[in-house]
Amino acid sequence: MKIITISDTHTKHNQIPLEWLEPADMIIHAGDISSMGSLREIENFCYWFDKLDQYDWKIFIAGNHDWGFQNNYEGAMEIVRSYKTIKYLQDSSVVCDGVKIYGSPWQPEFHNWAFNLKRGAEIQEKWDMIPLDTDILITHGPAYGRGDFVPGSRGGYVGCENLLDTIATKVKPKVHIAGHIHCGHGESHAGNTHFINAATLNEQYIVAYPPIIFEI
Repeated sequence: MKIITISDTHTKHNQIPLEWLEPADMIIHAGDISSMGSLREIENFCYWFDKLDQYDWKIFIAGNHDWGFQNNYEGAMEIVRSYKTIKYLQDSSVVCDGVKIYGSPWQPEFHNWAFNLKRGAEIQEKWDMIPLDTDILITHGPAYGRGDFVPGSRGGYVGCENLLDTIATKVKPKVHIAGHIHCGHGESHAGNTHFINAATLNEQYIVAYPPIIFEI
């Protein structure tokens, strides 16, 4: 199965070069489809996502900008459900040709944005929900030390330690896909897991990074 990954498009999905969106079996978006998560922004993204006919499966999660999925879940899901080709995951999973994919939008507290939880026990409750037989894990925020480095005196590694421990010692997915930290775009490997930060925009919110593609 060939999978293409993007994230953090922030309403600029239409600016992604068409040649970057090469045919594959599946496309996964790891959150922040919008600027502030209005229903209009969600509709605009879903309309675009639905038209990507080069993919059999189209899966996405929310991110910290996608307020609509936290504050108006039913309204947001009414839009998503109107597009039969799209699957949205929020602490839930889907199986595609035997590959189990689980998605969750939460991340450690980050200013006053959506899907924020305190580090430690509070966010661990969400990671404990991840099925142990998950093949591909999608979270908006990265695991600690994996595509999460922010340069500067106020930066450093900002990913979730609890998530890293859950991945490394419990779930051990084949692939973990995240975004959130735009400058963390890239991939690495540790243990059994292929880590991907699929951010599409750079820190200036300009389309800068091509999708990361892998096979499973």
